[in-house]
Amino acid sequence: MDNQDHQKERKPLLYIQTANHVMEEIRKRKLQSHDLVPSEGEIAKLYGVSRMTAKLALQILEKKGIVYRHARRGTFISADYHHTHSGEQMLEKAIEEKKSIRRIALVIPNMDDYIGRIITSVEKEAREANCHLLIRMTGDKEDESICLQELYDDQVEGIILYPRGSTQCSEKVLELSLLNYPLVIIDRIFREVQIDCVYHDHYHGAYKTTQYLIEKGHQEIGYLSMAFDGVTSREDRYRGYLQAMLDHDLPVNSRNIYLSCSEDYMHQLNAPNVQLASFLGNNSALTAVVCADDYIAASCLYTAISMQILVPDQLSIIGFTDIQLASLLPVPLTTVRQATEKLGQVAVQRVVKRMDNSREGALTIKIDTTIVERSSVRPNIIK
Repeated sequence: MDNQDHQKERKPLLYIQTANHVMEEIRKRKLQSHDLVPSEGEIAKLYGVSRMTAKLALQILEKKGIVYRHARRGTFISADYHHTHSGEQMLEKAIEEKKSIRRIALVIPNMDDYIGRIITSVEKEAREANCHLLIRMTGDKEDESICLQELYDDQVEGIILYPRGSTQCSEKVLELSLLNYPLVIIDRIFREVQIDCVYHDHYHGAYKTTQYLIEKGHQEIGYLSMAFDGVTSREDRYRGYLQAMLDHDLPVNSRNIYLSCSEDYMHQLNAPNVQLASFLGNNSALTAVVCADDYIAASCLYTAISMQILVPDQLSIIGFTDIQLASLLPVPLTTVRQATEKLGQVAVQRVVKRMDNSREGALTIKIDTTIVERSSVRPNIIK
């Protein structure tokens, strides 16, 4: 049996099967109106399913009027429940109701303005595709794997995953890929596995950004980034900066590059950053700096202000992503906009195609970026 056959033979709608098992348990225990029904935890242990599956099963029974639920008290048999209810009939009817609507999940690492825009675009496209969207947020790398397994166990038909700062493909992602499960990665590329990825063109985005500064007369251009840690988007942005400098015959000075920004600055963006203050203080010849994201750019801006470095008169700063904060800074930030609407649209289309058993090879789809001009960059007049 190949992996495609394995996928097709997965039993559909595990939570509805579990609801049927609960019905059998109700009959076996001869429960009467207002009697307590097994809890989500008990159901999960009884049938070897996740608590989420147990919760969905009880929700099915509640919608059928078989049980009612009280917060913090439990689930009880409805007053008008009759033991003549057929679990098999309930299962068949529920499956028929669910046939036309498929479930996909969007798994995200956290919530910020950028991810919020991704959610909006994915939800819109999911509705167009007649899919019900589930959103799950992961707490850490281990939680990401648990989340993927639970969604798989609960028979969610496809998953769009925004990995949590991934340095490499997790074992769970690899396992699902080998099973030909419909899984699409967004905003990351896992080069070690053949899997669908929808990815902003970080390389050309950073290339165009650096070229934009060069065309405005800047030659001493710095670069700031957090440590790469295997995150492909950070690597690609740095490569784009380097290539633009080389293509325009400008020297790449290691003194102008800092790739170890800690994430401490994230807790107070408007406070001077010790690392960036040292970098700027030791590089007075810089006329512009490319920042790997808008958060670093914001921290660089506030640090420059604290050092009485005029932005953009003495130092031009450009970011990447175009988060909402970028336009609200003391000097509105010129940055690279990542088109979240197109990202979400393509990701949903791709996962739906996989759900339809497409045998097409894995694709990496790159989404173009654009430069948004604001006030943090000015031409450098070479004297």
